[in-house]
Amino acid sequence: MKFKLILLLTTSILSFNCLGQGFGLGDEAPEIVQNLITGEEFKLSELRGQVVLIDFWAAWCKPCRKENPHIVEVYHKYKDERFKNGEGFTVFSVSLDFKKELWEKAIKDDQLVWPYHVSDLKGWRNEAALQYKVKSIPQSYLIDGDGIIVGINLRGDELESKLKKLRKKKTFFSSKN
Repeated sequence: MKFKLILLLTTSILSFNCLGQGFGLGDEAPEIVQNLITGEEFKLSELRGQVVLIDFWAAWCKPCRKENPHIVEVYHKYKDERFKNGEGFTVFSVSLDFKKELWEKAIKDDQLVWPYHVSDLKGWRNEAALQYKVKSIPQSYLIDGDGIIVGINLRGDELESKLKKLRKKKTFFSSKN
């Protein structure tokens, strides 16, 4: 009886994770290959070695737009930081927009100054969004320098708090004279 209960619970948890938000803490973030707003192909893996916020959003998404100023603030504060497992912090924005003009305007209006803005302009059928099982936006994954997911859907102060925990401790040496 105990064995059947454990098996049932394990199956339920695995099913929920597969149908739920996609990937979990400790998983390697799957590769994303899409075009930058400039039209050039870009891979998430090109950012290996940095702490990266993968941010699924869209210009038409009011909650996304409301969250953008905080992401911009955190980006400026941590982009040059050293982390336990990564040099610097950046944002990899995956847009679920259909129209390039609206996507570009939102980037400009919200001052999303990082260079990594990708989309296939397929809206909810965005290949990366399907792969990551995105059901609502904003949705985000924080990955370390090895591409391992260390945070999911961190909003507001939660994102900054997690980045503080991931920072490399500064050591001060004193000399005896």
